[in-house]
Amino acid sequence: MFLEFFYALRAEGVPVAIQEWMMLMKALEMGQHASSLTSFYNLSRACLVKSESYFDSFDRVFAKVFHGVEGEFSVSDELMQWLENPINFVELTEEERAALEMLTSDELMRRYLEILEEQTERHDGGGKWIGTGGRSPFGHGGEHPTGIRVGGTSRNRSAMKVAEDRRYRNYRTDVTLDLRQTKVALKRLRRLTRSGPATELDLDESISETCKNGGEIELVFRPEHRNNVRLLLLMDVGGTMDPHFWPVSRLLTALHEEHGLREFRPYYFHNCVYEQIYEDAWLLQDSAIPTGDLMRHYDERWKVVIVGDAAMHPYELMGLRGNINPRLEAETRGIDWLRRIDDHFQRAVWINPEPPAYWQRSQTANVIRSIFPMFELTVDGIEQAVSALIGARRVAAAG
Repeated sequence: MFLEFFYALRAEGVPVAIQEWMMLMKALEMGQHASSLTSFYNLSRACLVKSESYFDSFDRVFAKVFHGVEGEFSVSDELMQWLENPINFVELTEEERAALEMLTSDELMRRYLEILEEQTERHDGGGKWIGTGGRSPFGHGGEHPTGIRVGGTSRNRSAMKVAEDRRYRNYRTDVTLDLRQTKVALKRLRRLTRSGPATELDLDESISETCKNGGEIELVFRPEHRNNVRLLLLMDVGGTMDPHFWPVSRLLTALHEEHGLREFRPYYFHNCVYEQIYEDAWLLQDSAIPTGDLMRHYDERWKVVIVGDAAMHPYELMGLRGNINPRLEAETRGIDWLRRIDDHFQRAVWINPEPPAYWQRSQTANVIRSIFPMFELTVDGIEQAVSALIGARRVAAAG
């Protein structure tokens, strides 16, 4: 299998030399892979890939060679072909939809794996098999209130799990178009205090002291005015956030260029904050930071801005082991992590790229609004969010 991996990388155009391959073998001999497929992925990519331009090629080869090595929660190429070009989409009434069976996470996974073994052909618009449309909890585009989305794109935002690891793209930090208004809205994100050594000439006090000394010049110095705001930015990435890529990128760019901030740190998550937060939008383990460590590292003086559409299955927010990625499930609920963030930091707000009319119809958005004041990702919304961060502990949210 390892030799197959080596030759497959070369065939895909990834320039892997013998020296790099031997370095990987030495690292494996030393146990650096920690007997984990995820750790082996990170180790082999670090040893074998010379440039980020080969990351996609490396991922394709790795997924093909080591498919099925760890866990059975996978999607075959044949199944993905069955799910392409959906034919039927069944529109259910509210009564029909409410009558569908609500499944627990464990029962959902068990049935999914059983059907994977049984299914032999494509299905569209049905109520049992993995397919498109219909009432089945497996596949995509259907009307089931809980389910596992396999392939496709989010249509009803009701999936409890997603049957594949996804790769997201980083929000840009070099966007220049339409930045001016965003920057103006962020200007109030400044709290000037005098701190540090006294290096700035205080002209008024110097004149006053000189007059008191009968004209003998007395220079008075004071510390410089500095912005004392420390800002933590947590961004939802991927899935239903994809249509909002550019607005969020403009916000991130403006914050990166807001040089007056004392400190600024951006992090990523998907749908809800759980046990881990990520330094990179790929959400890979080598960029993961335990959320508890994050709160221990950043004290309560930091201000927090969370950006996300608050669109998720209610189970993701309020259920045990609710993480949409079944490989990252844990016992602490997403809502509990959000409450911990709110309790730890003095001021935190949620900025939503969806219009307020959507929040009022969304169960999860309304729950999150009960924890954080929520504002729309517009110039006015950003100004209101900044006022909430700099002003009182709580202000009325939009909508």
